[in-house]
Amino acid sequence: MGVEIRVEGLTKSFGRQTIWQDVSLTLPAGEISVLLGPSGTGKSVFLKSLVGLLKPDRGHIWVGDRDLPYLPESQLYDTRKLFGVLFQDGALFGSMNLFDNIAFPLREHTKKSESEVKRIVLEKMDMVGLLGAEGKLPGEISGGMKKRAGLARALVLDPEILLVDEPDSGLDPVRTAYLNQLIVDLNAQINATFLIVTHDINTARTVPDNIGLLFRRELVMFGPREMLLSSEEPVVRQFLNARKVGPIGMSEEKDVSELEAEAKMGHDPGKLPPIPPQLMASDGRVRPAQHAPGAWCAAHGVTPPPGSFIDDLGRNWVEEWPRYVASMAPAGADHVPGGPPPGAPGGRYPSPPPGQHGAGAGY
Repeated sequence: MGVEIRVEGLTKSFGRQTIWQDVSLTLPAGEISVLLGPSGTGKSVFLKSLVGLLKPDRGHIWVGDRDLPYLPESQLYDTRKLFGVLFQDGALFGSMNLFDNIAFPLREHTKKSESEVKRIVLEKMDMVGLLGAEGKLPGEISGGMKKRAGLARALVLDPEILLVDEPDSGLDPVRTAYLNQLIVDLNAQINATFLIVTHDINTARTVPDNIGLLFRRELVMFGPREMLLSSEEPVVRQFLNARKVGPIGMSEEKDVSELEAEAKMGHDPGKLPPIPPQLMASDGRVRPAQHAPGAWCAAHGVTPPPGSFIDDLGRNWVEEWPRYVASMAPAGADHVPGGPPPGAPGGRYPSPPPGQHGAGAGY
């Protein structure tokens, strides 16, 4: 089971440059969260702060009942074992084959026998689809395979928290889609707390349970996926639409005169796109962390953009969801384990099937 992380009033500067200030959010245990933001807003710095590689100027990072920035070195070292980290470029050792790269944390941090190490490494390689590539060097494999090898290494100590830094960087859209599916499948299997830093809008729209956005040295918003995807906040709307019109400029935020000029010209910032069905596990299993489609919008009186929750087969998952939940319940069960009792409003149901083919498509 994943561990909840509570961030309270976190501020980080390098010299006179403030990276972000007074950031507060809660990463719910066992859920997938995504952190968005323009380049240079300190997303990777935030990840490094969460794992204790950088110490914030002030604020708190509660990992369970431990306040990470104020732990003595021995407790910090022990708490880090709760984390697995997938770095942007995989961070593999070029002189080691994939087996030894993935085995490295086990050999460094445990006293397991080589037979145990082999069993665990092969198990994690199987989870990420790399069995048979144990002897390959990082220079002999593709970017997507490097990402998966890095992910396998992040998993070998069975972390309760997984931090993923730009898994889509350097990958084509198809490989990004496969990696997104892998992340959802892993969350369904190990129920760890995931935080993904990404620029990929499709990833942000279909994968997470929660989304946050960093901008102007602050956390603009953080909350359930539907809250961000239906938001009229200008910077959120601009980022999710990938538009030039809005507060985000080429290098930094736009000044007041630029924004006024845009307003006078009447530029359309773009309509909010439909909220897509959330990606679900390949085997069709339900994740306790996922929400019924449309539940947040209904509970908060928000009308989602037209066409929301409709998949590429034309099915409206707000309407289809009860039937799907019933079809996934064990025989004789009153409701799906991990979900609310039947009829509970705005409950926490698992995710709807994706718009593509595969699990749940025919149920």
